[in-house]
Amino acid sequence: MIISNACSQSIDVASWTEDIDFYKTNLEKKHIDLYNIISKVEFEQELQKLKSNLNKKTDTDVIIDLMRLTRKIGDGHTAFSLRGVETHLFPIEIYKVNGQWRVIKTTEKHKDILGKELIAIDGKPMEQVEDEVSRIAQYVENEQSKINRVAQYSMISELLYGLHLTQKEFDAIFTFLDKNKRKTEVTLQSINSNDYYENVEFKSLETVIPEIEKPSNVKHDYLWFSPIKTTQAIYIKFESYPSFEEMETFGASVLNHINKNNIKQIVIDLRNNGGGDFFVGTFLAYYLNLADSIDWKSGVYVLTDKVTFSAATSNASQFRQILNAKIVGEPTGSNPTGYQDMGQFTLPNSGMVVTYSKRLFRFQDKVTQGVQPDVLIEYDWQSYSKGIDNMMEWIINDIRKK
Repeated sequence: MIISNACSQSIDVASWTEDIDFYKTNLEKKHIDLYNIISKVEFEQELQKLKSNLNKKTDTDVIIDLMRLTRKIGDGHTAFSLRGVETHLFPIEIYKVNGQWRVIKTTEKHKDILGKELIAIDGKPMEQVEDEVSRIAQYVENEQSKINRVAQYSMISELLYGLHLTQKEFDAIFTFLDKNKRKTEVTLQSINSNDYYENVEFKSLETVIPEIEKPSNVKHDYLWFSPIKTTQAIYIKFESYPSFEEMETFGASVLNHINKNNIKQIVIDLRNNGGGDFFVGTFLAYYLNLADSIDWKSGVYVLTDKVTFSAATSNASQFRQILNAKIVGEPTGSNPTGYQDMGQFTLPNSGMVVTYSKRLFRFQDKVTQGVQPDVLIEYDWQSYSKGIDNMMEWIINDIRKK
């Protein structure tokens, strides 16, 4: 299914009506607590209003309406997903740093805008774009994840057009500011999502940590460890979740290195970890806990940011408890106490995927918006633009003081 206002034919009202009824019935049946934020009355009223106006809407309109309603359910695992839907994406990636939307990734053709501040799309200021997109962005649980999801959804051209933020469906004028506050306007053409992910080469701004060298023989780019130079510490990159068997092998190899080299400090980097199986993360904690050389009073650090989601949030909170870890960085994009553990179903006619929360986890007695770090360090543009990881820089300096 392609989301497209321009190409949509007349809506099949009967099919969408059946899908909407299926959506409601299955969410009520499968979600652990569907009406914990939005009331059943409001939910049903919005669905009825949507169904009564189907003959006036395009496919995109209906999808946006269902995204907006699902967003009101209010947990980060319940979503009207665009998974498997062919969309078009503008060839830039943005990230909000120090309150500004910065271009951190783009194509070779548009490399001149890398690092610039995005201030408007088709004349609409980014404050307006952010506000409109945040109302339909999915997988949002708190302010941190909202920023991340807005960055993603605001690059989908069909959504911007459906929200009347752009004048054309597949291209728009993007306005940027450089470091000298000079304004530049660039017309960007959106790219089919399949081509975007499979065939387009991008240039990115990346940070480096001079004291850490990624081993050449790692099995996964998202899970590896390495010594931190000129210290008695190791760095563990934990950006995604492997299988239980793989984590068992990995944990044993980390423990062997710790024991062999009399390691004193551990840094577990959970930034950009979108989640997985929380119990796999506990396996890593099990192996680390067997190491007697570690400074268990003040030698364990966990890094988090806005893109630490779901199971990674749970493991961050857990590592604080059972490893006495100091959390460093930004608050996580998911909440340590809240609705998690995702299930899904597919609507019978449109084929759209709907996800929902199956469990309620309580990793803190106190309810907070994200795991709140012990040491709050946000990404800093002056550092980031120079390739400096200011969060890791703080940790290494702290280790060297010990």
